[in-house]
Amino acid sequence: MPDVMSSSRLIGVGVGPGDPELVTVKGVNALRAADVVVVPVMDTGERGRAEATVLHYVPQEKVVRVVFALNERSDHGRREAAWDAAGERVAQLLAAHTSVAFATIGDPNVYSTFTYLAHTIGELVPGVVVETVPGITAMQDLAARSGAVLTEGTEPLTLVPVTAGSTVLKDALNGPGTVVAYKFGRQAAEVAEVLRETGRLGDAVWGSALGLEAESIRPAAELDGAPLPYLSTLIAPARRDGTRGGKL
Repeated sequence: MPDVMSSSRLIGVGVGPGDPELVTVKGVNALRAADVVVVPVMDTGERGRAEATVLHYVPQEKVVRVVFALNERSDHGRREAAWDAAGERVAQLLAAHTSVAFATIGDPNVYSTFTYLAHTIGELVPGVVVETVPGITAMQDLAARSGAVLTEGTEPLTLVPVTAGSTVLKDALNGPGTVVAYKFGRQAAEVAEVLRETGRLGDAVWGSALGLEAESIRPAAELDGAPLPYLSTLIAPARRDGTRGGKL
């Protein structure tokens, strides 16, 4: 186990959904102030959104690519082994540096790989200080780009990862308020059917690759059942009567 001074810091930095201009000033400062910036990489080696965003603000030589099994959904043992290996690598970096930043798309406290890393590091490196810098989420970016209002007045907001199953999404859509669905690309056909069954198809909107060249934002009614990019986001706004302040 690496010998790490208690003053070492691991900082999870949210870098937003992909558009480099949506990294906060605090996030940019944290990336630049860190000794090294870790970016998660799939075992295929391709550059991810977090790495692409970080390289707008820090030089390549400061970036350390660490493999996470981000595309592993079925083999629990293989995924755990990848997380353990990644944790060991970051622990080594903390032994050599005072401040290590970890860049994650979106926000580090919302369905982020950083959660698993922080848990692992907490066990490997007792005394390390773990901090997070919030980031703009995909649902905020999609709302801004599509004109969808996330909440009004007393409306609740429910965020559902469709990897939990379409039943969870259906239950949320049958409830009040706005529903946001993440990670539904591979189950696009099921999502479209659930939207129709619950009467929430008309105002819903989906988007992928927000802020990037491949950006696509369309009404959910245009979903034809074909698979979408894994990191697709759906907003099904609350049922509203069109009056100003109707939910106050």
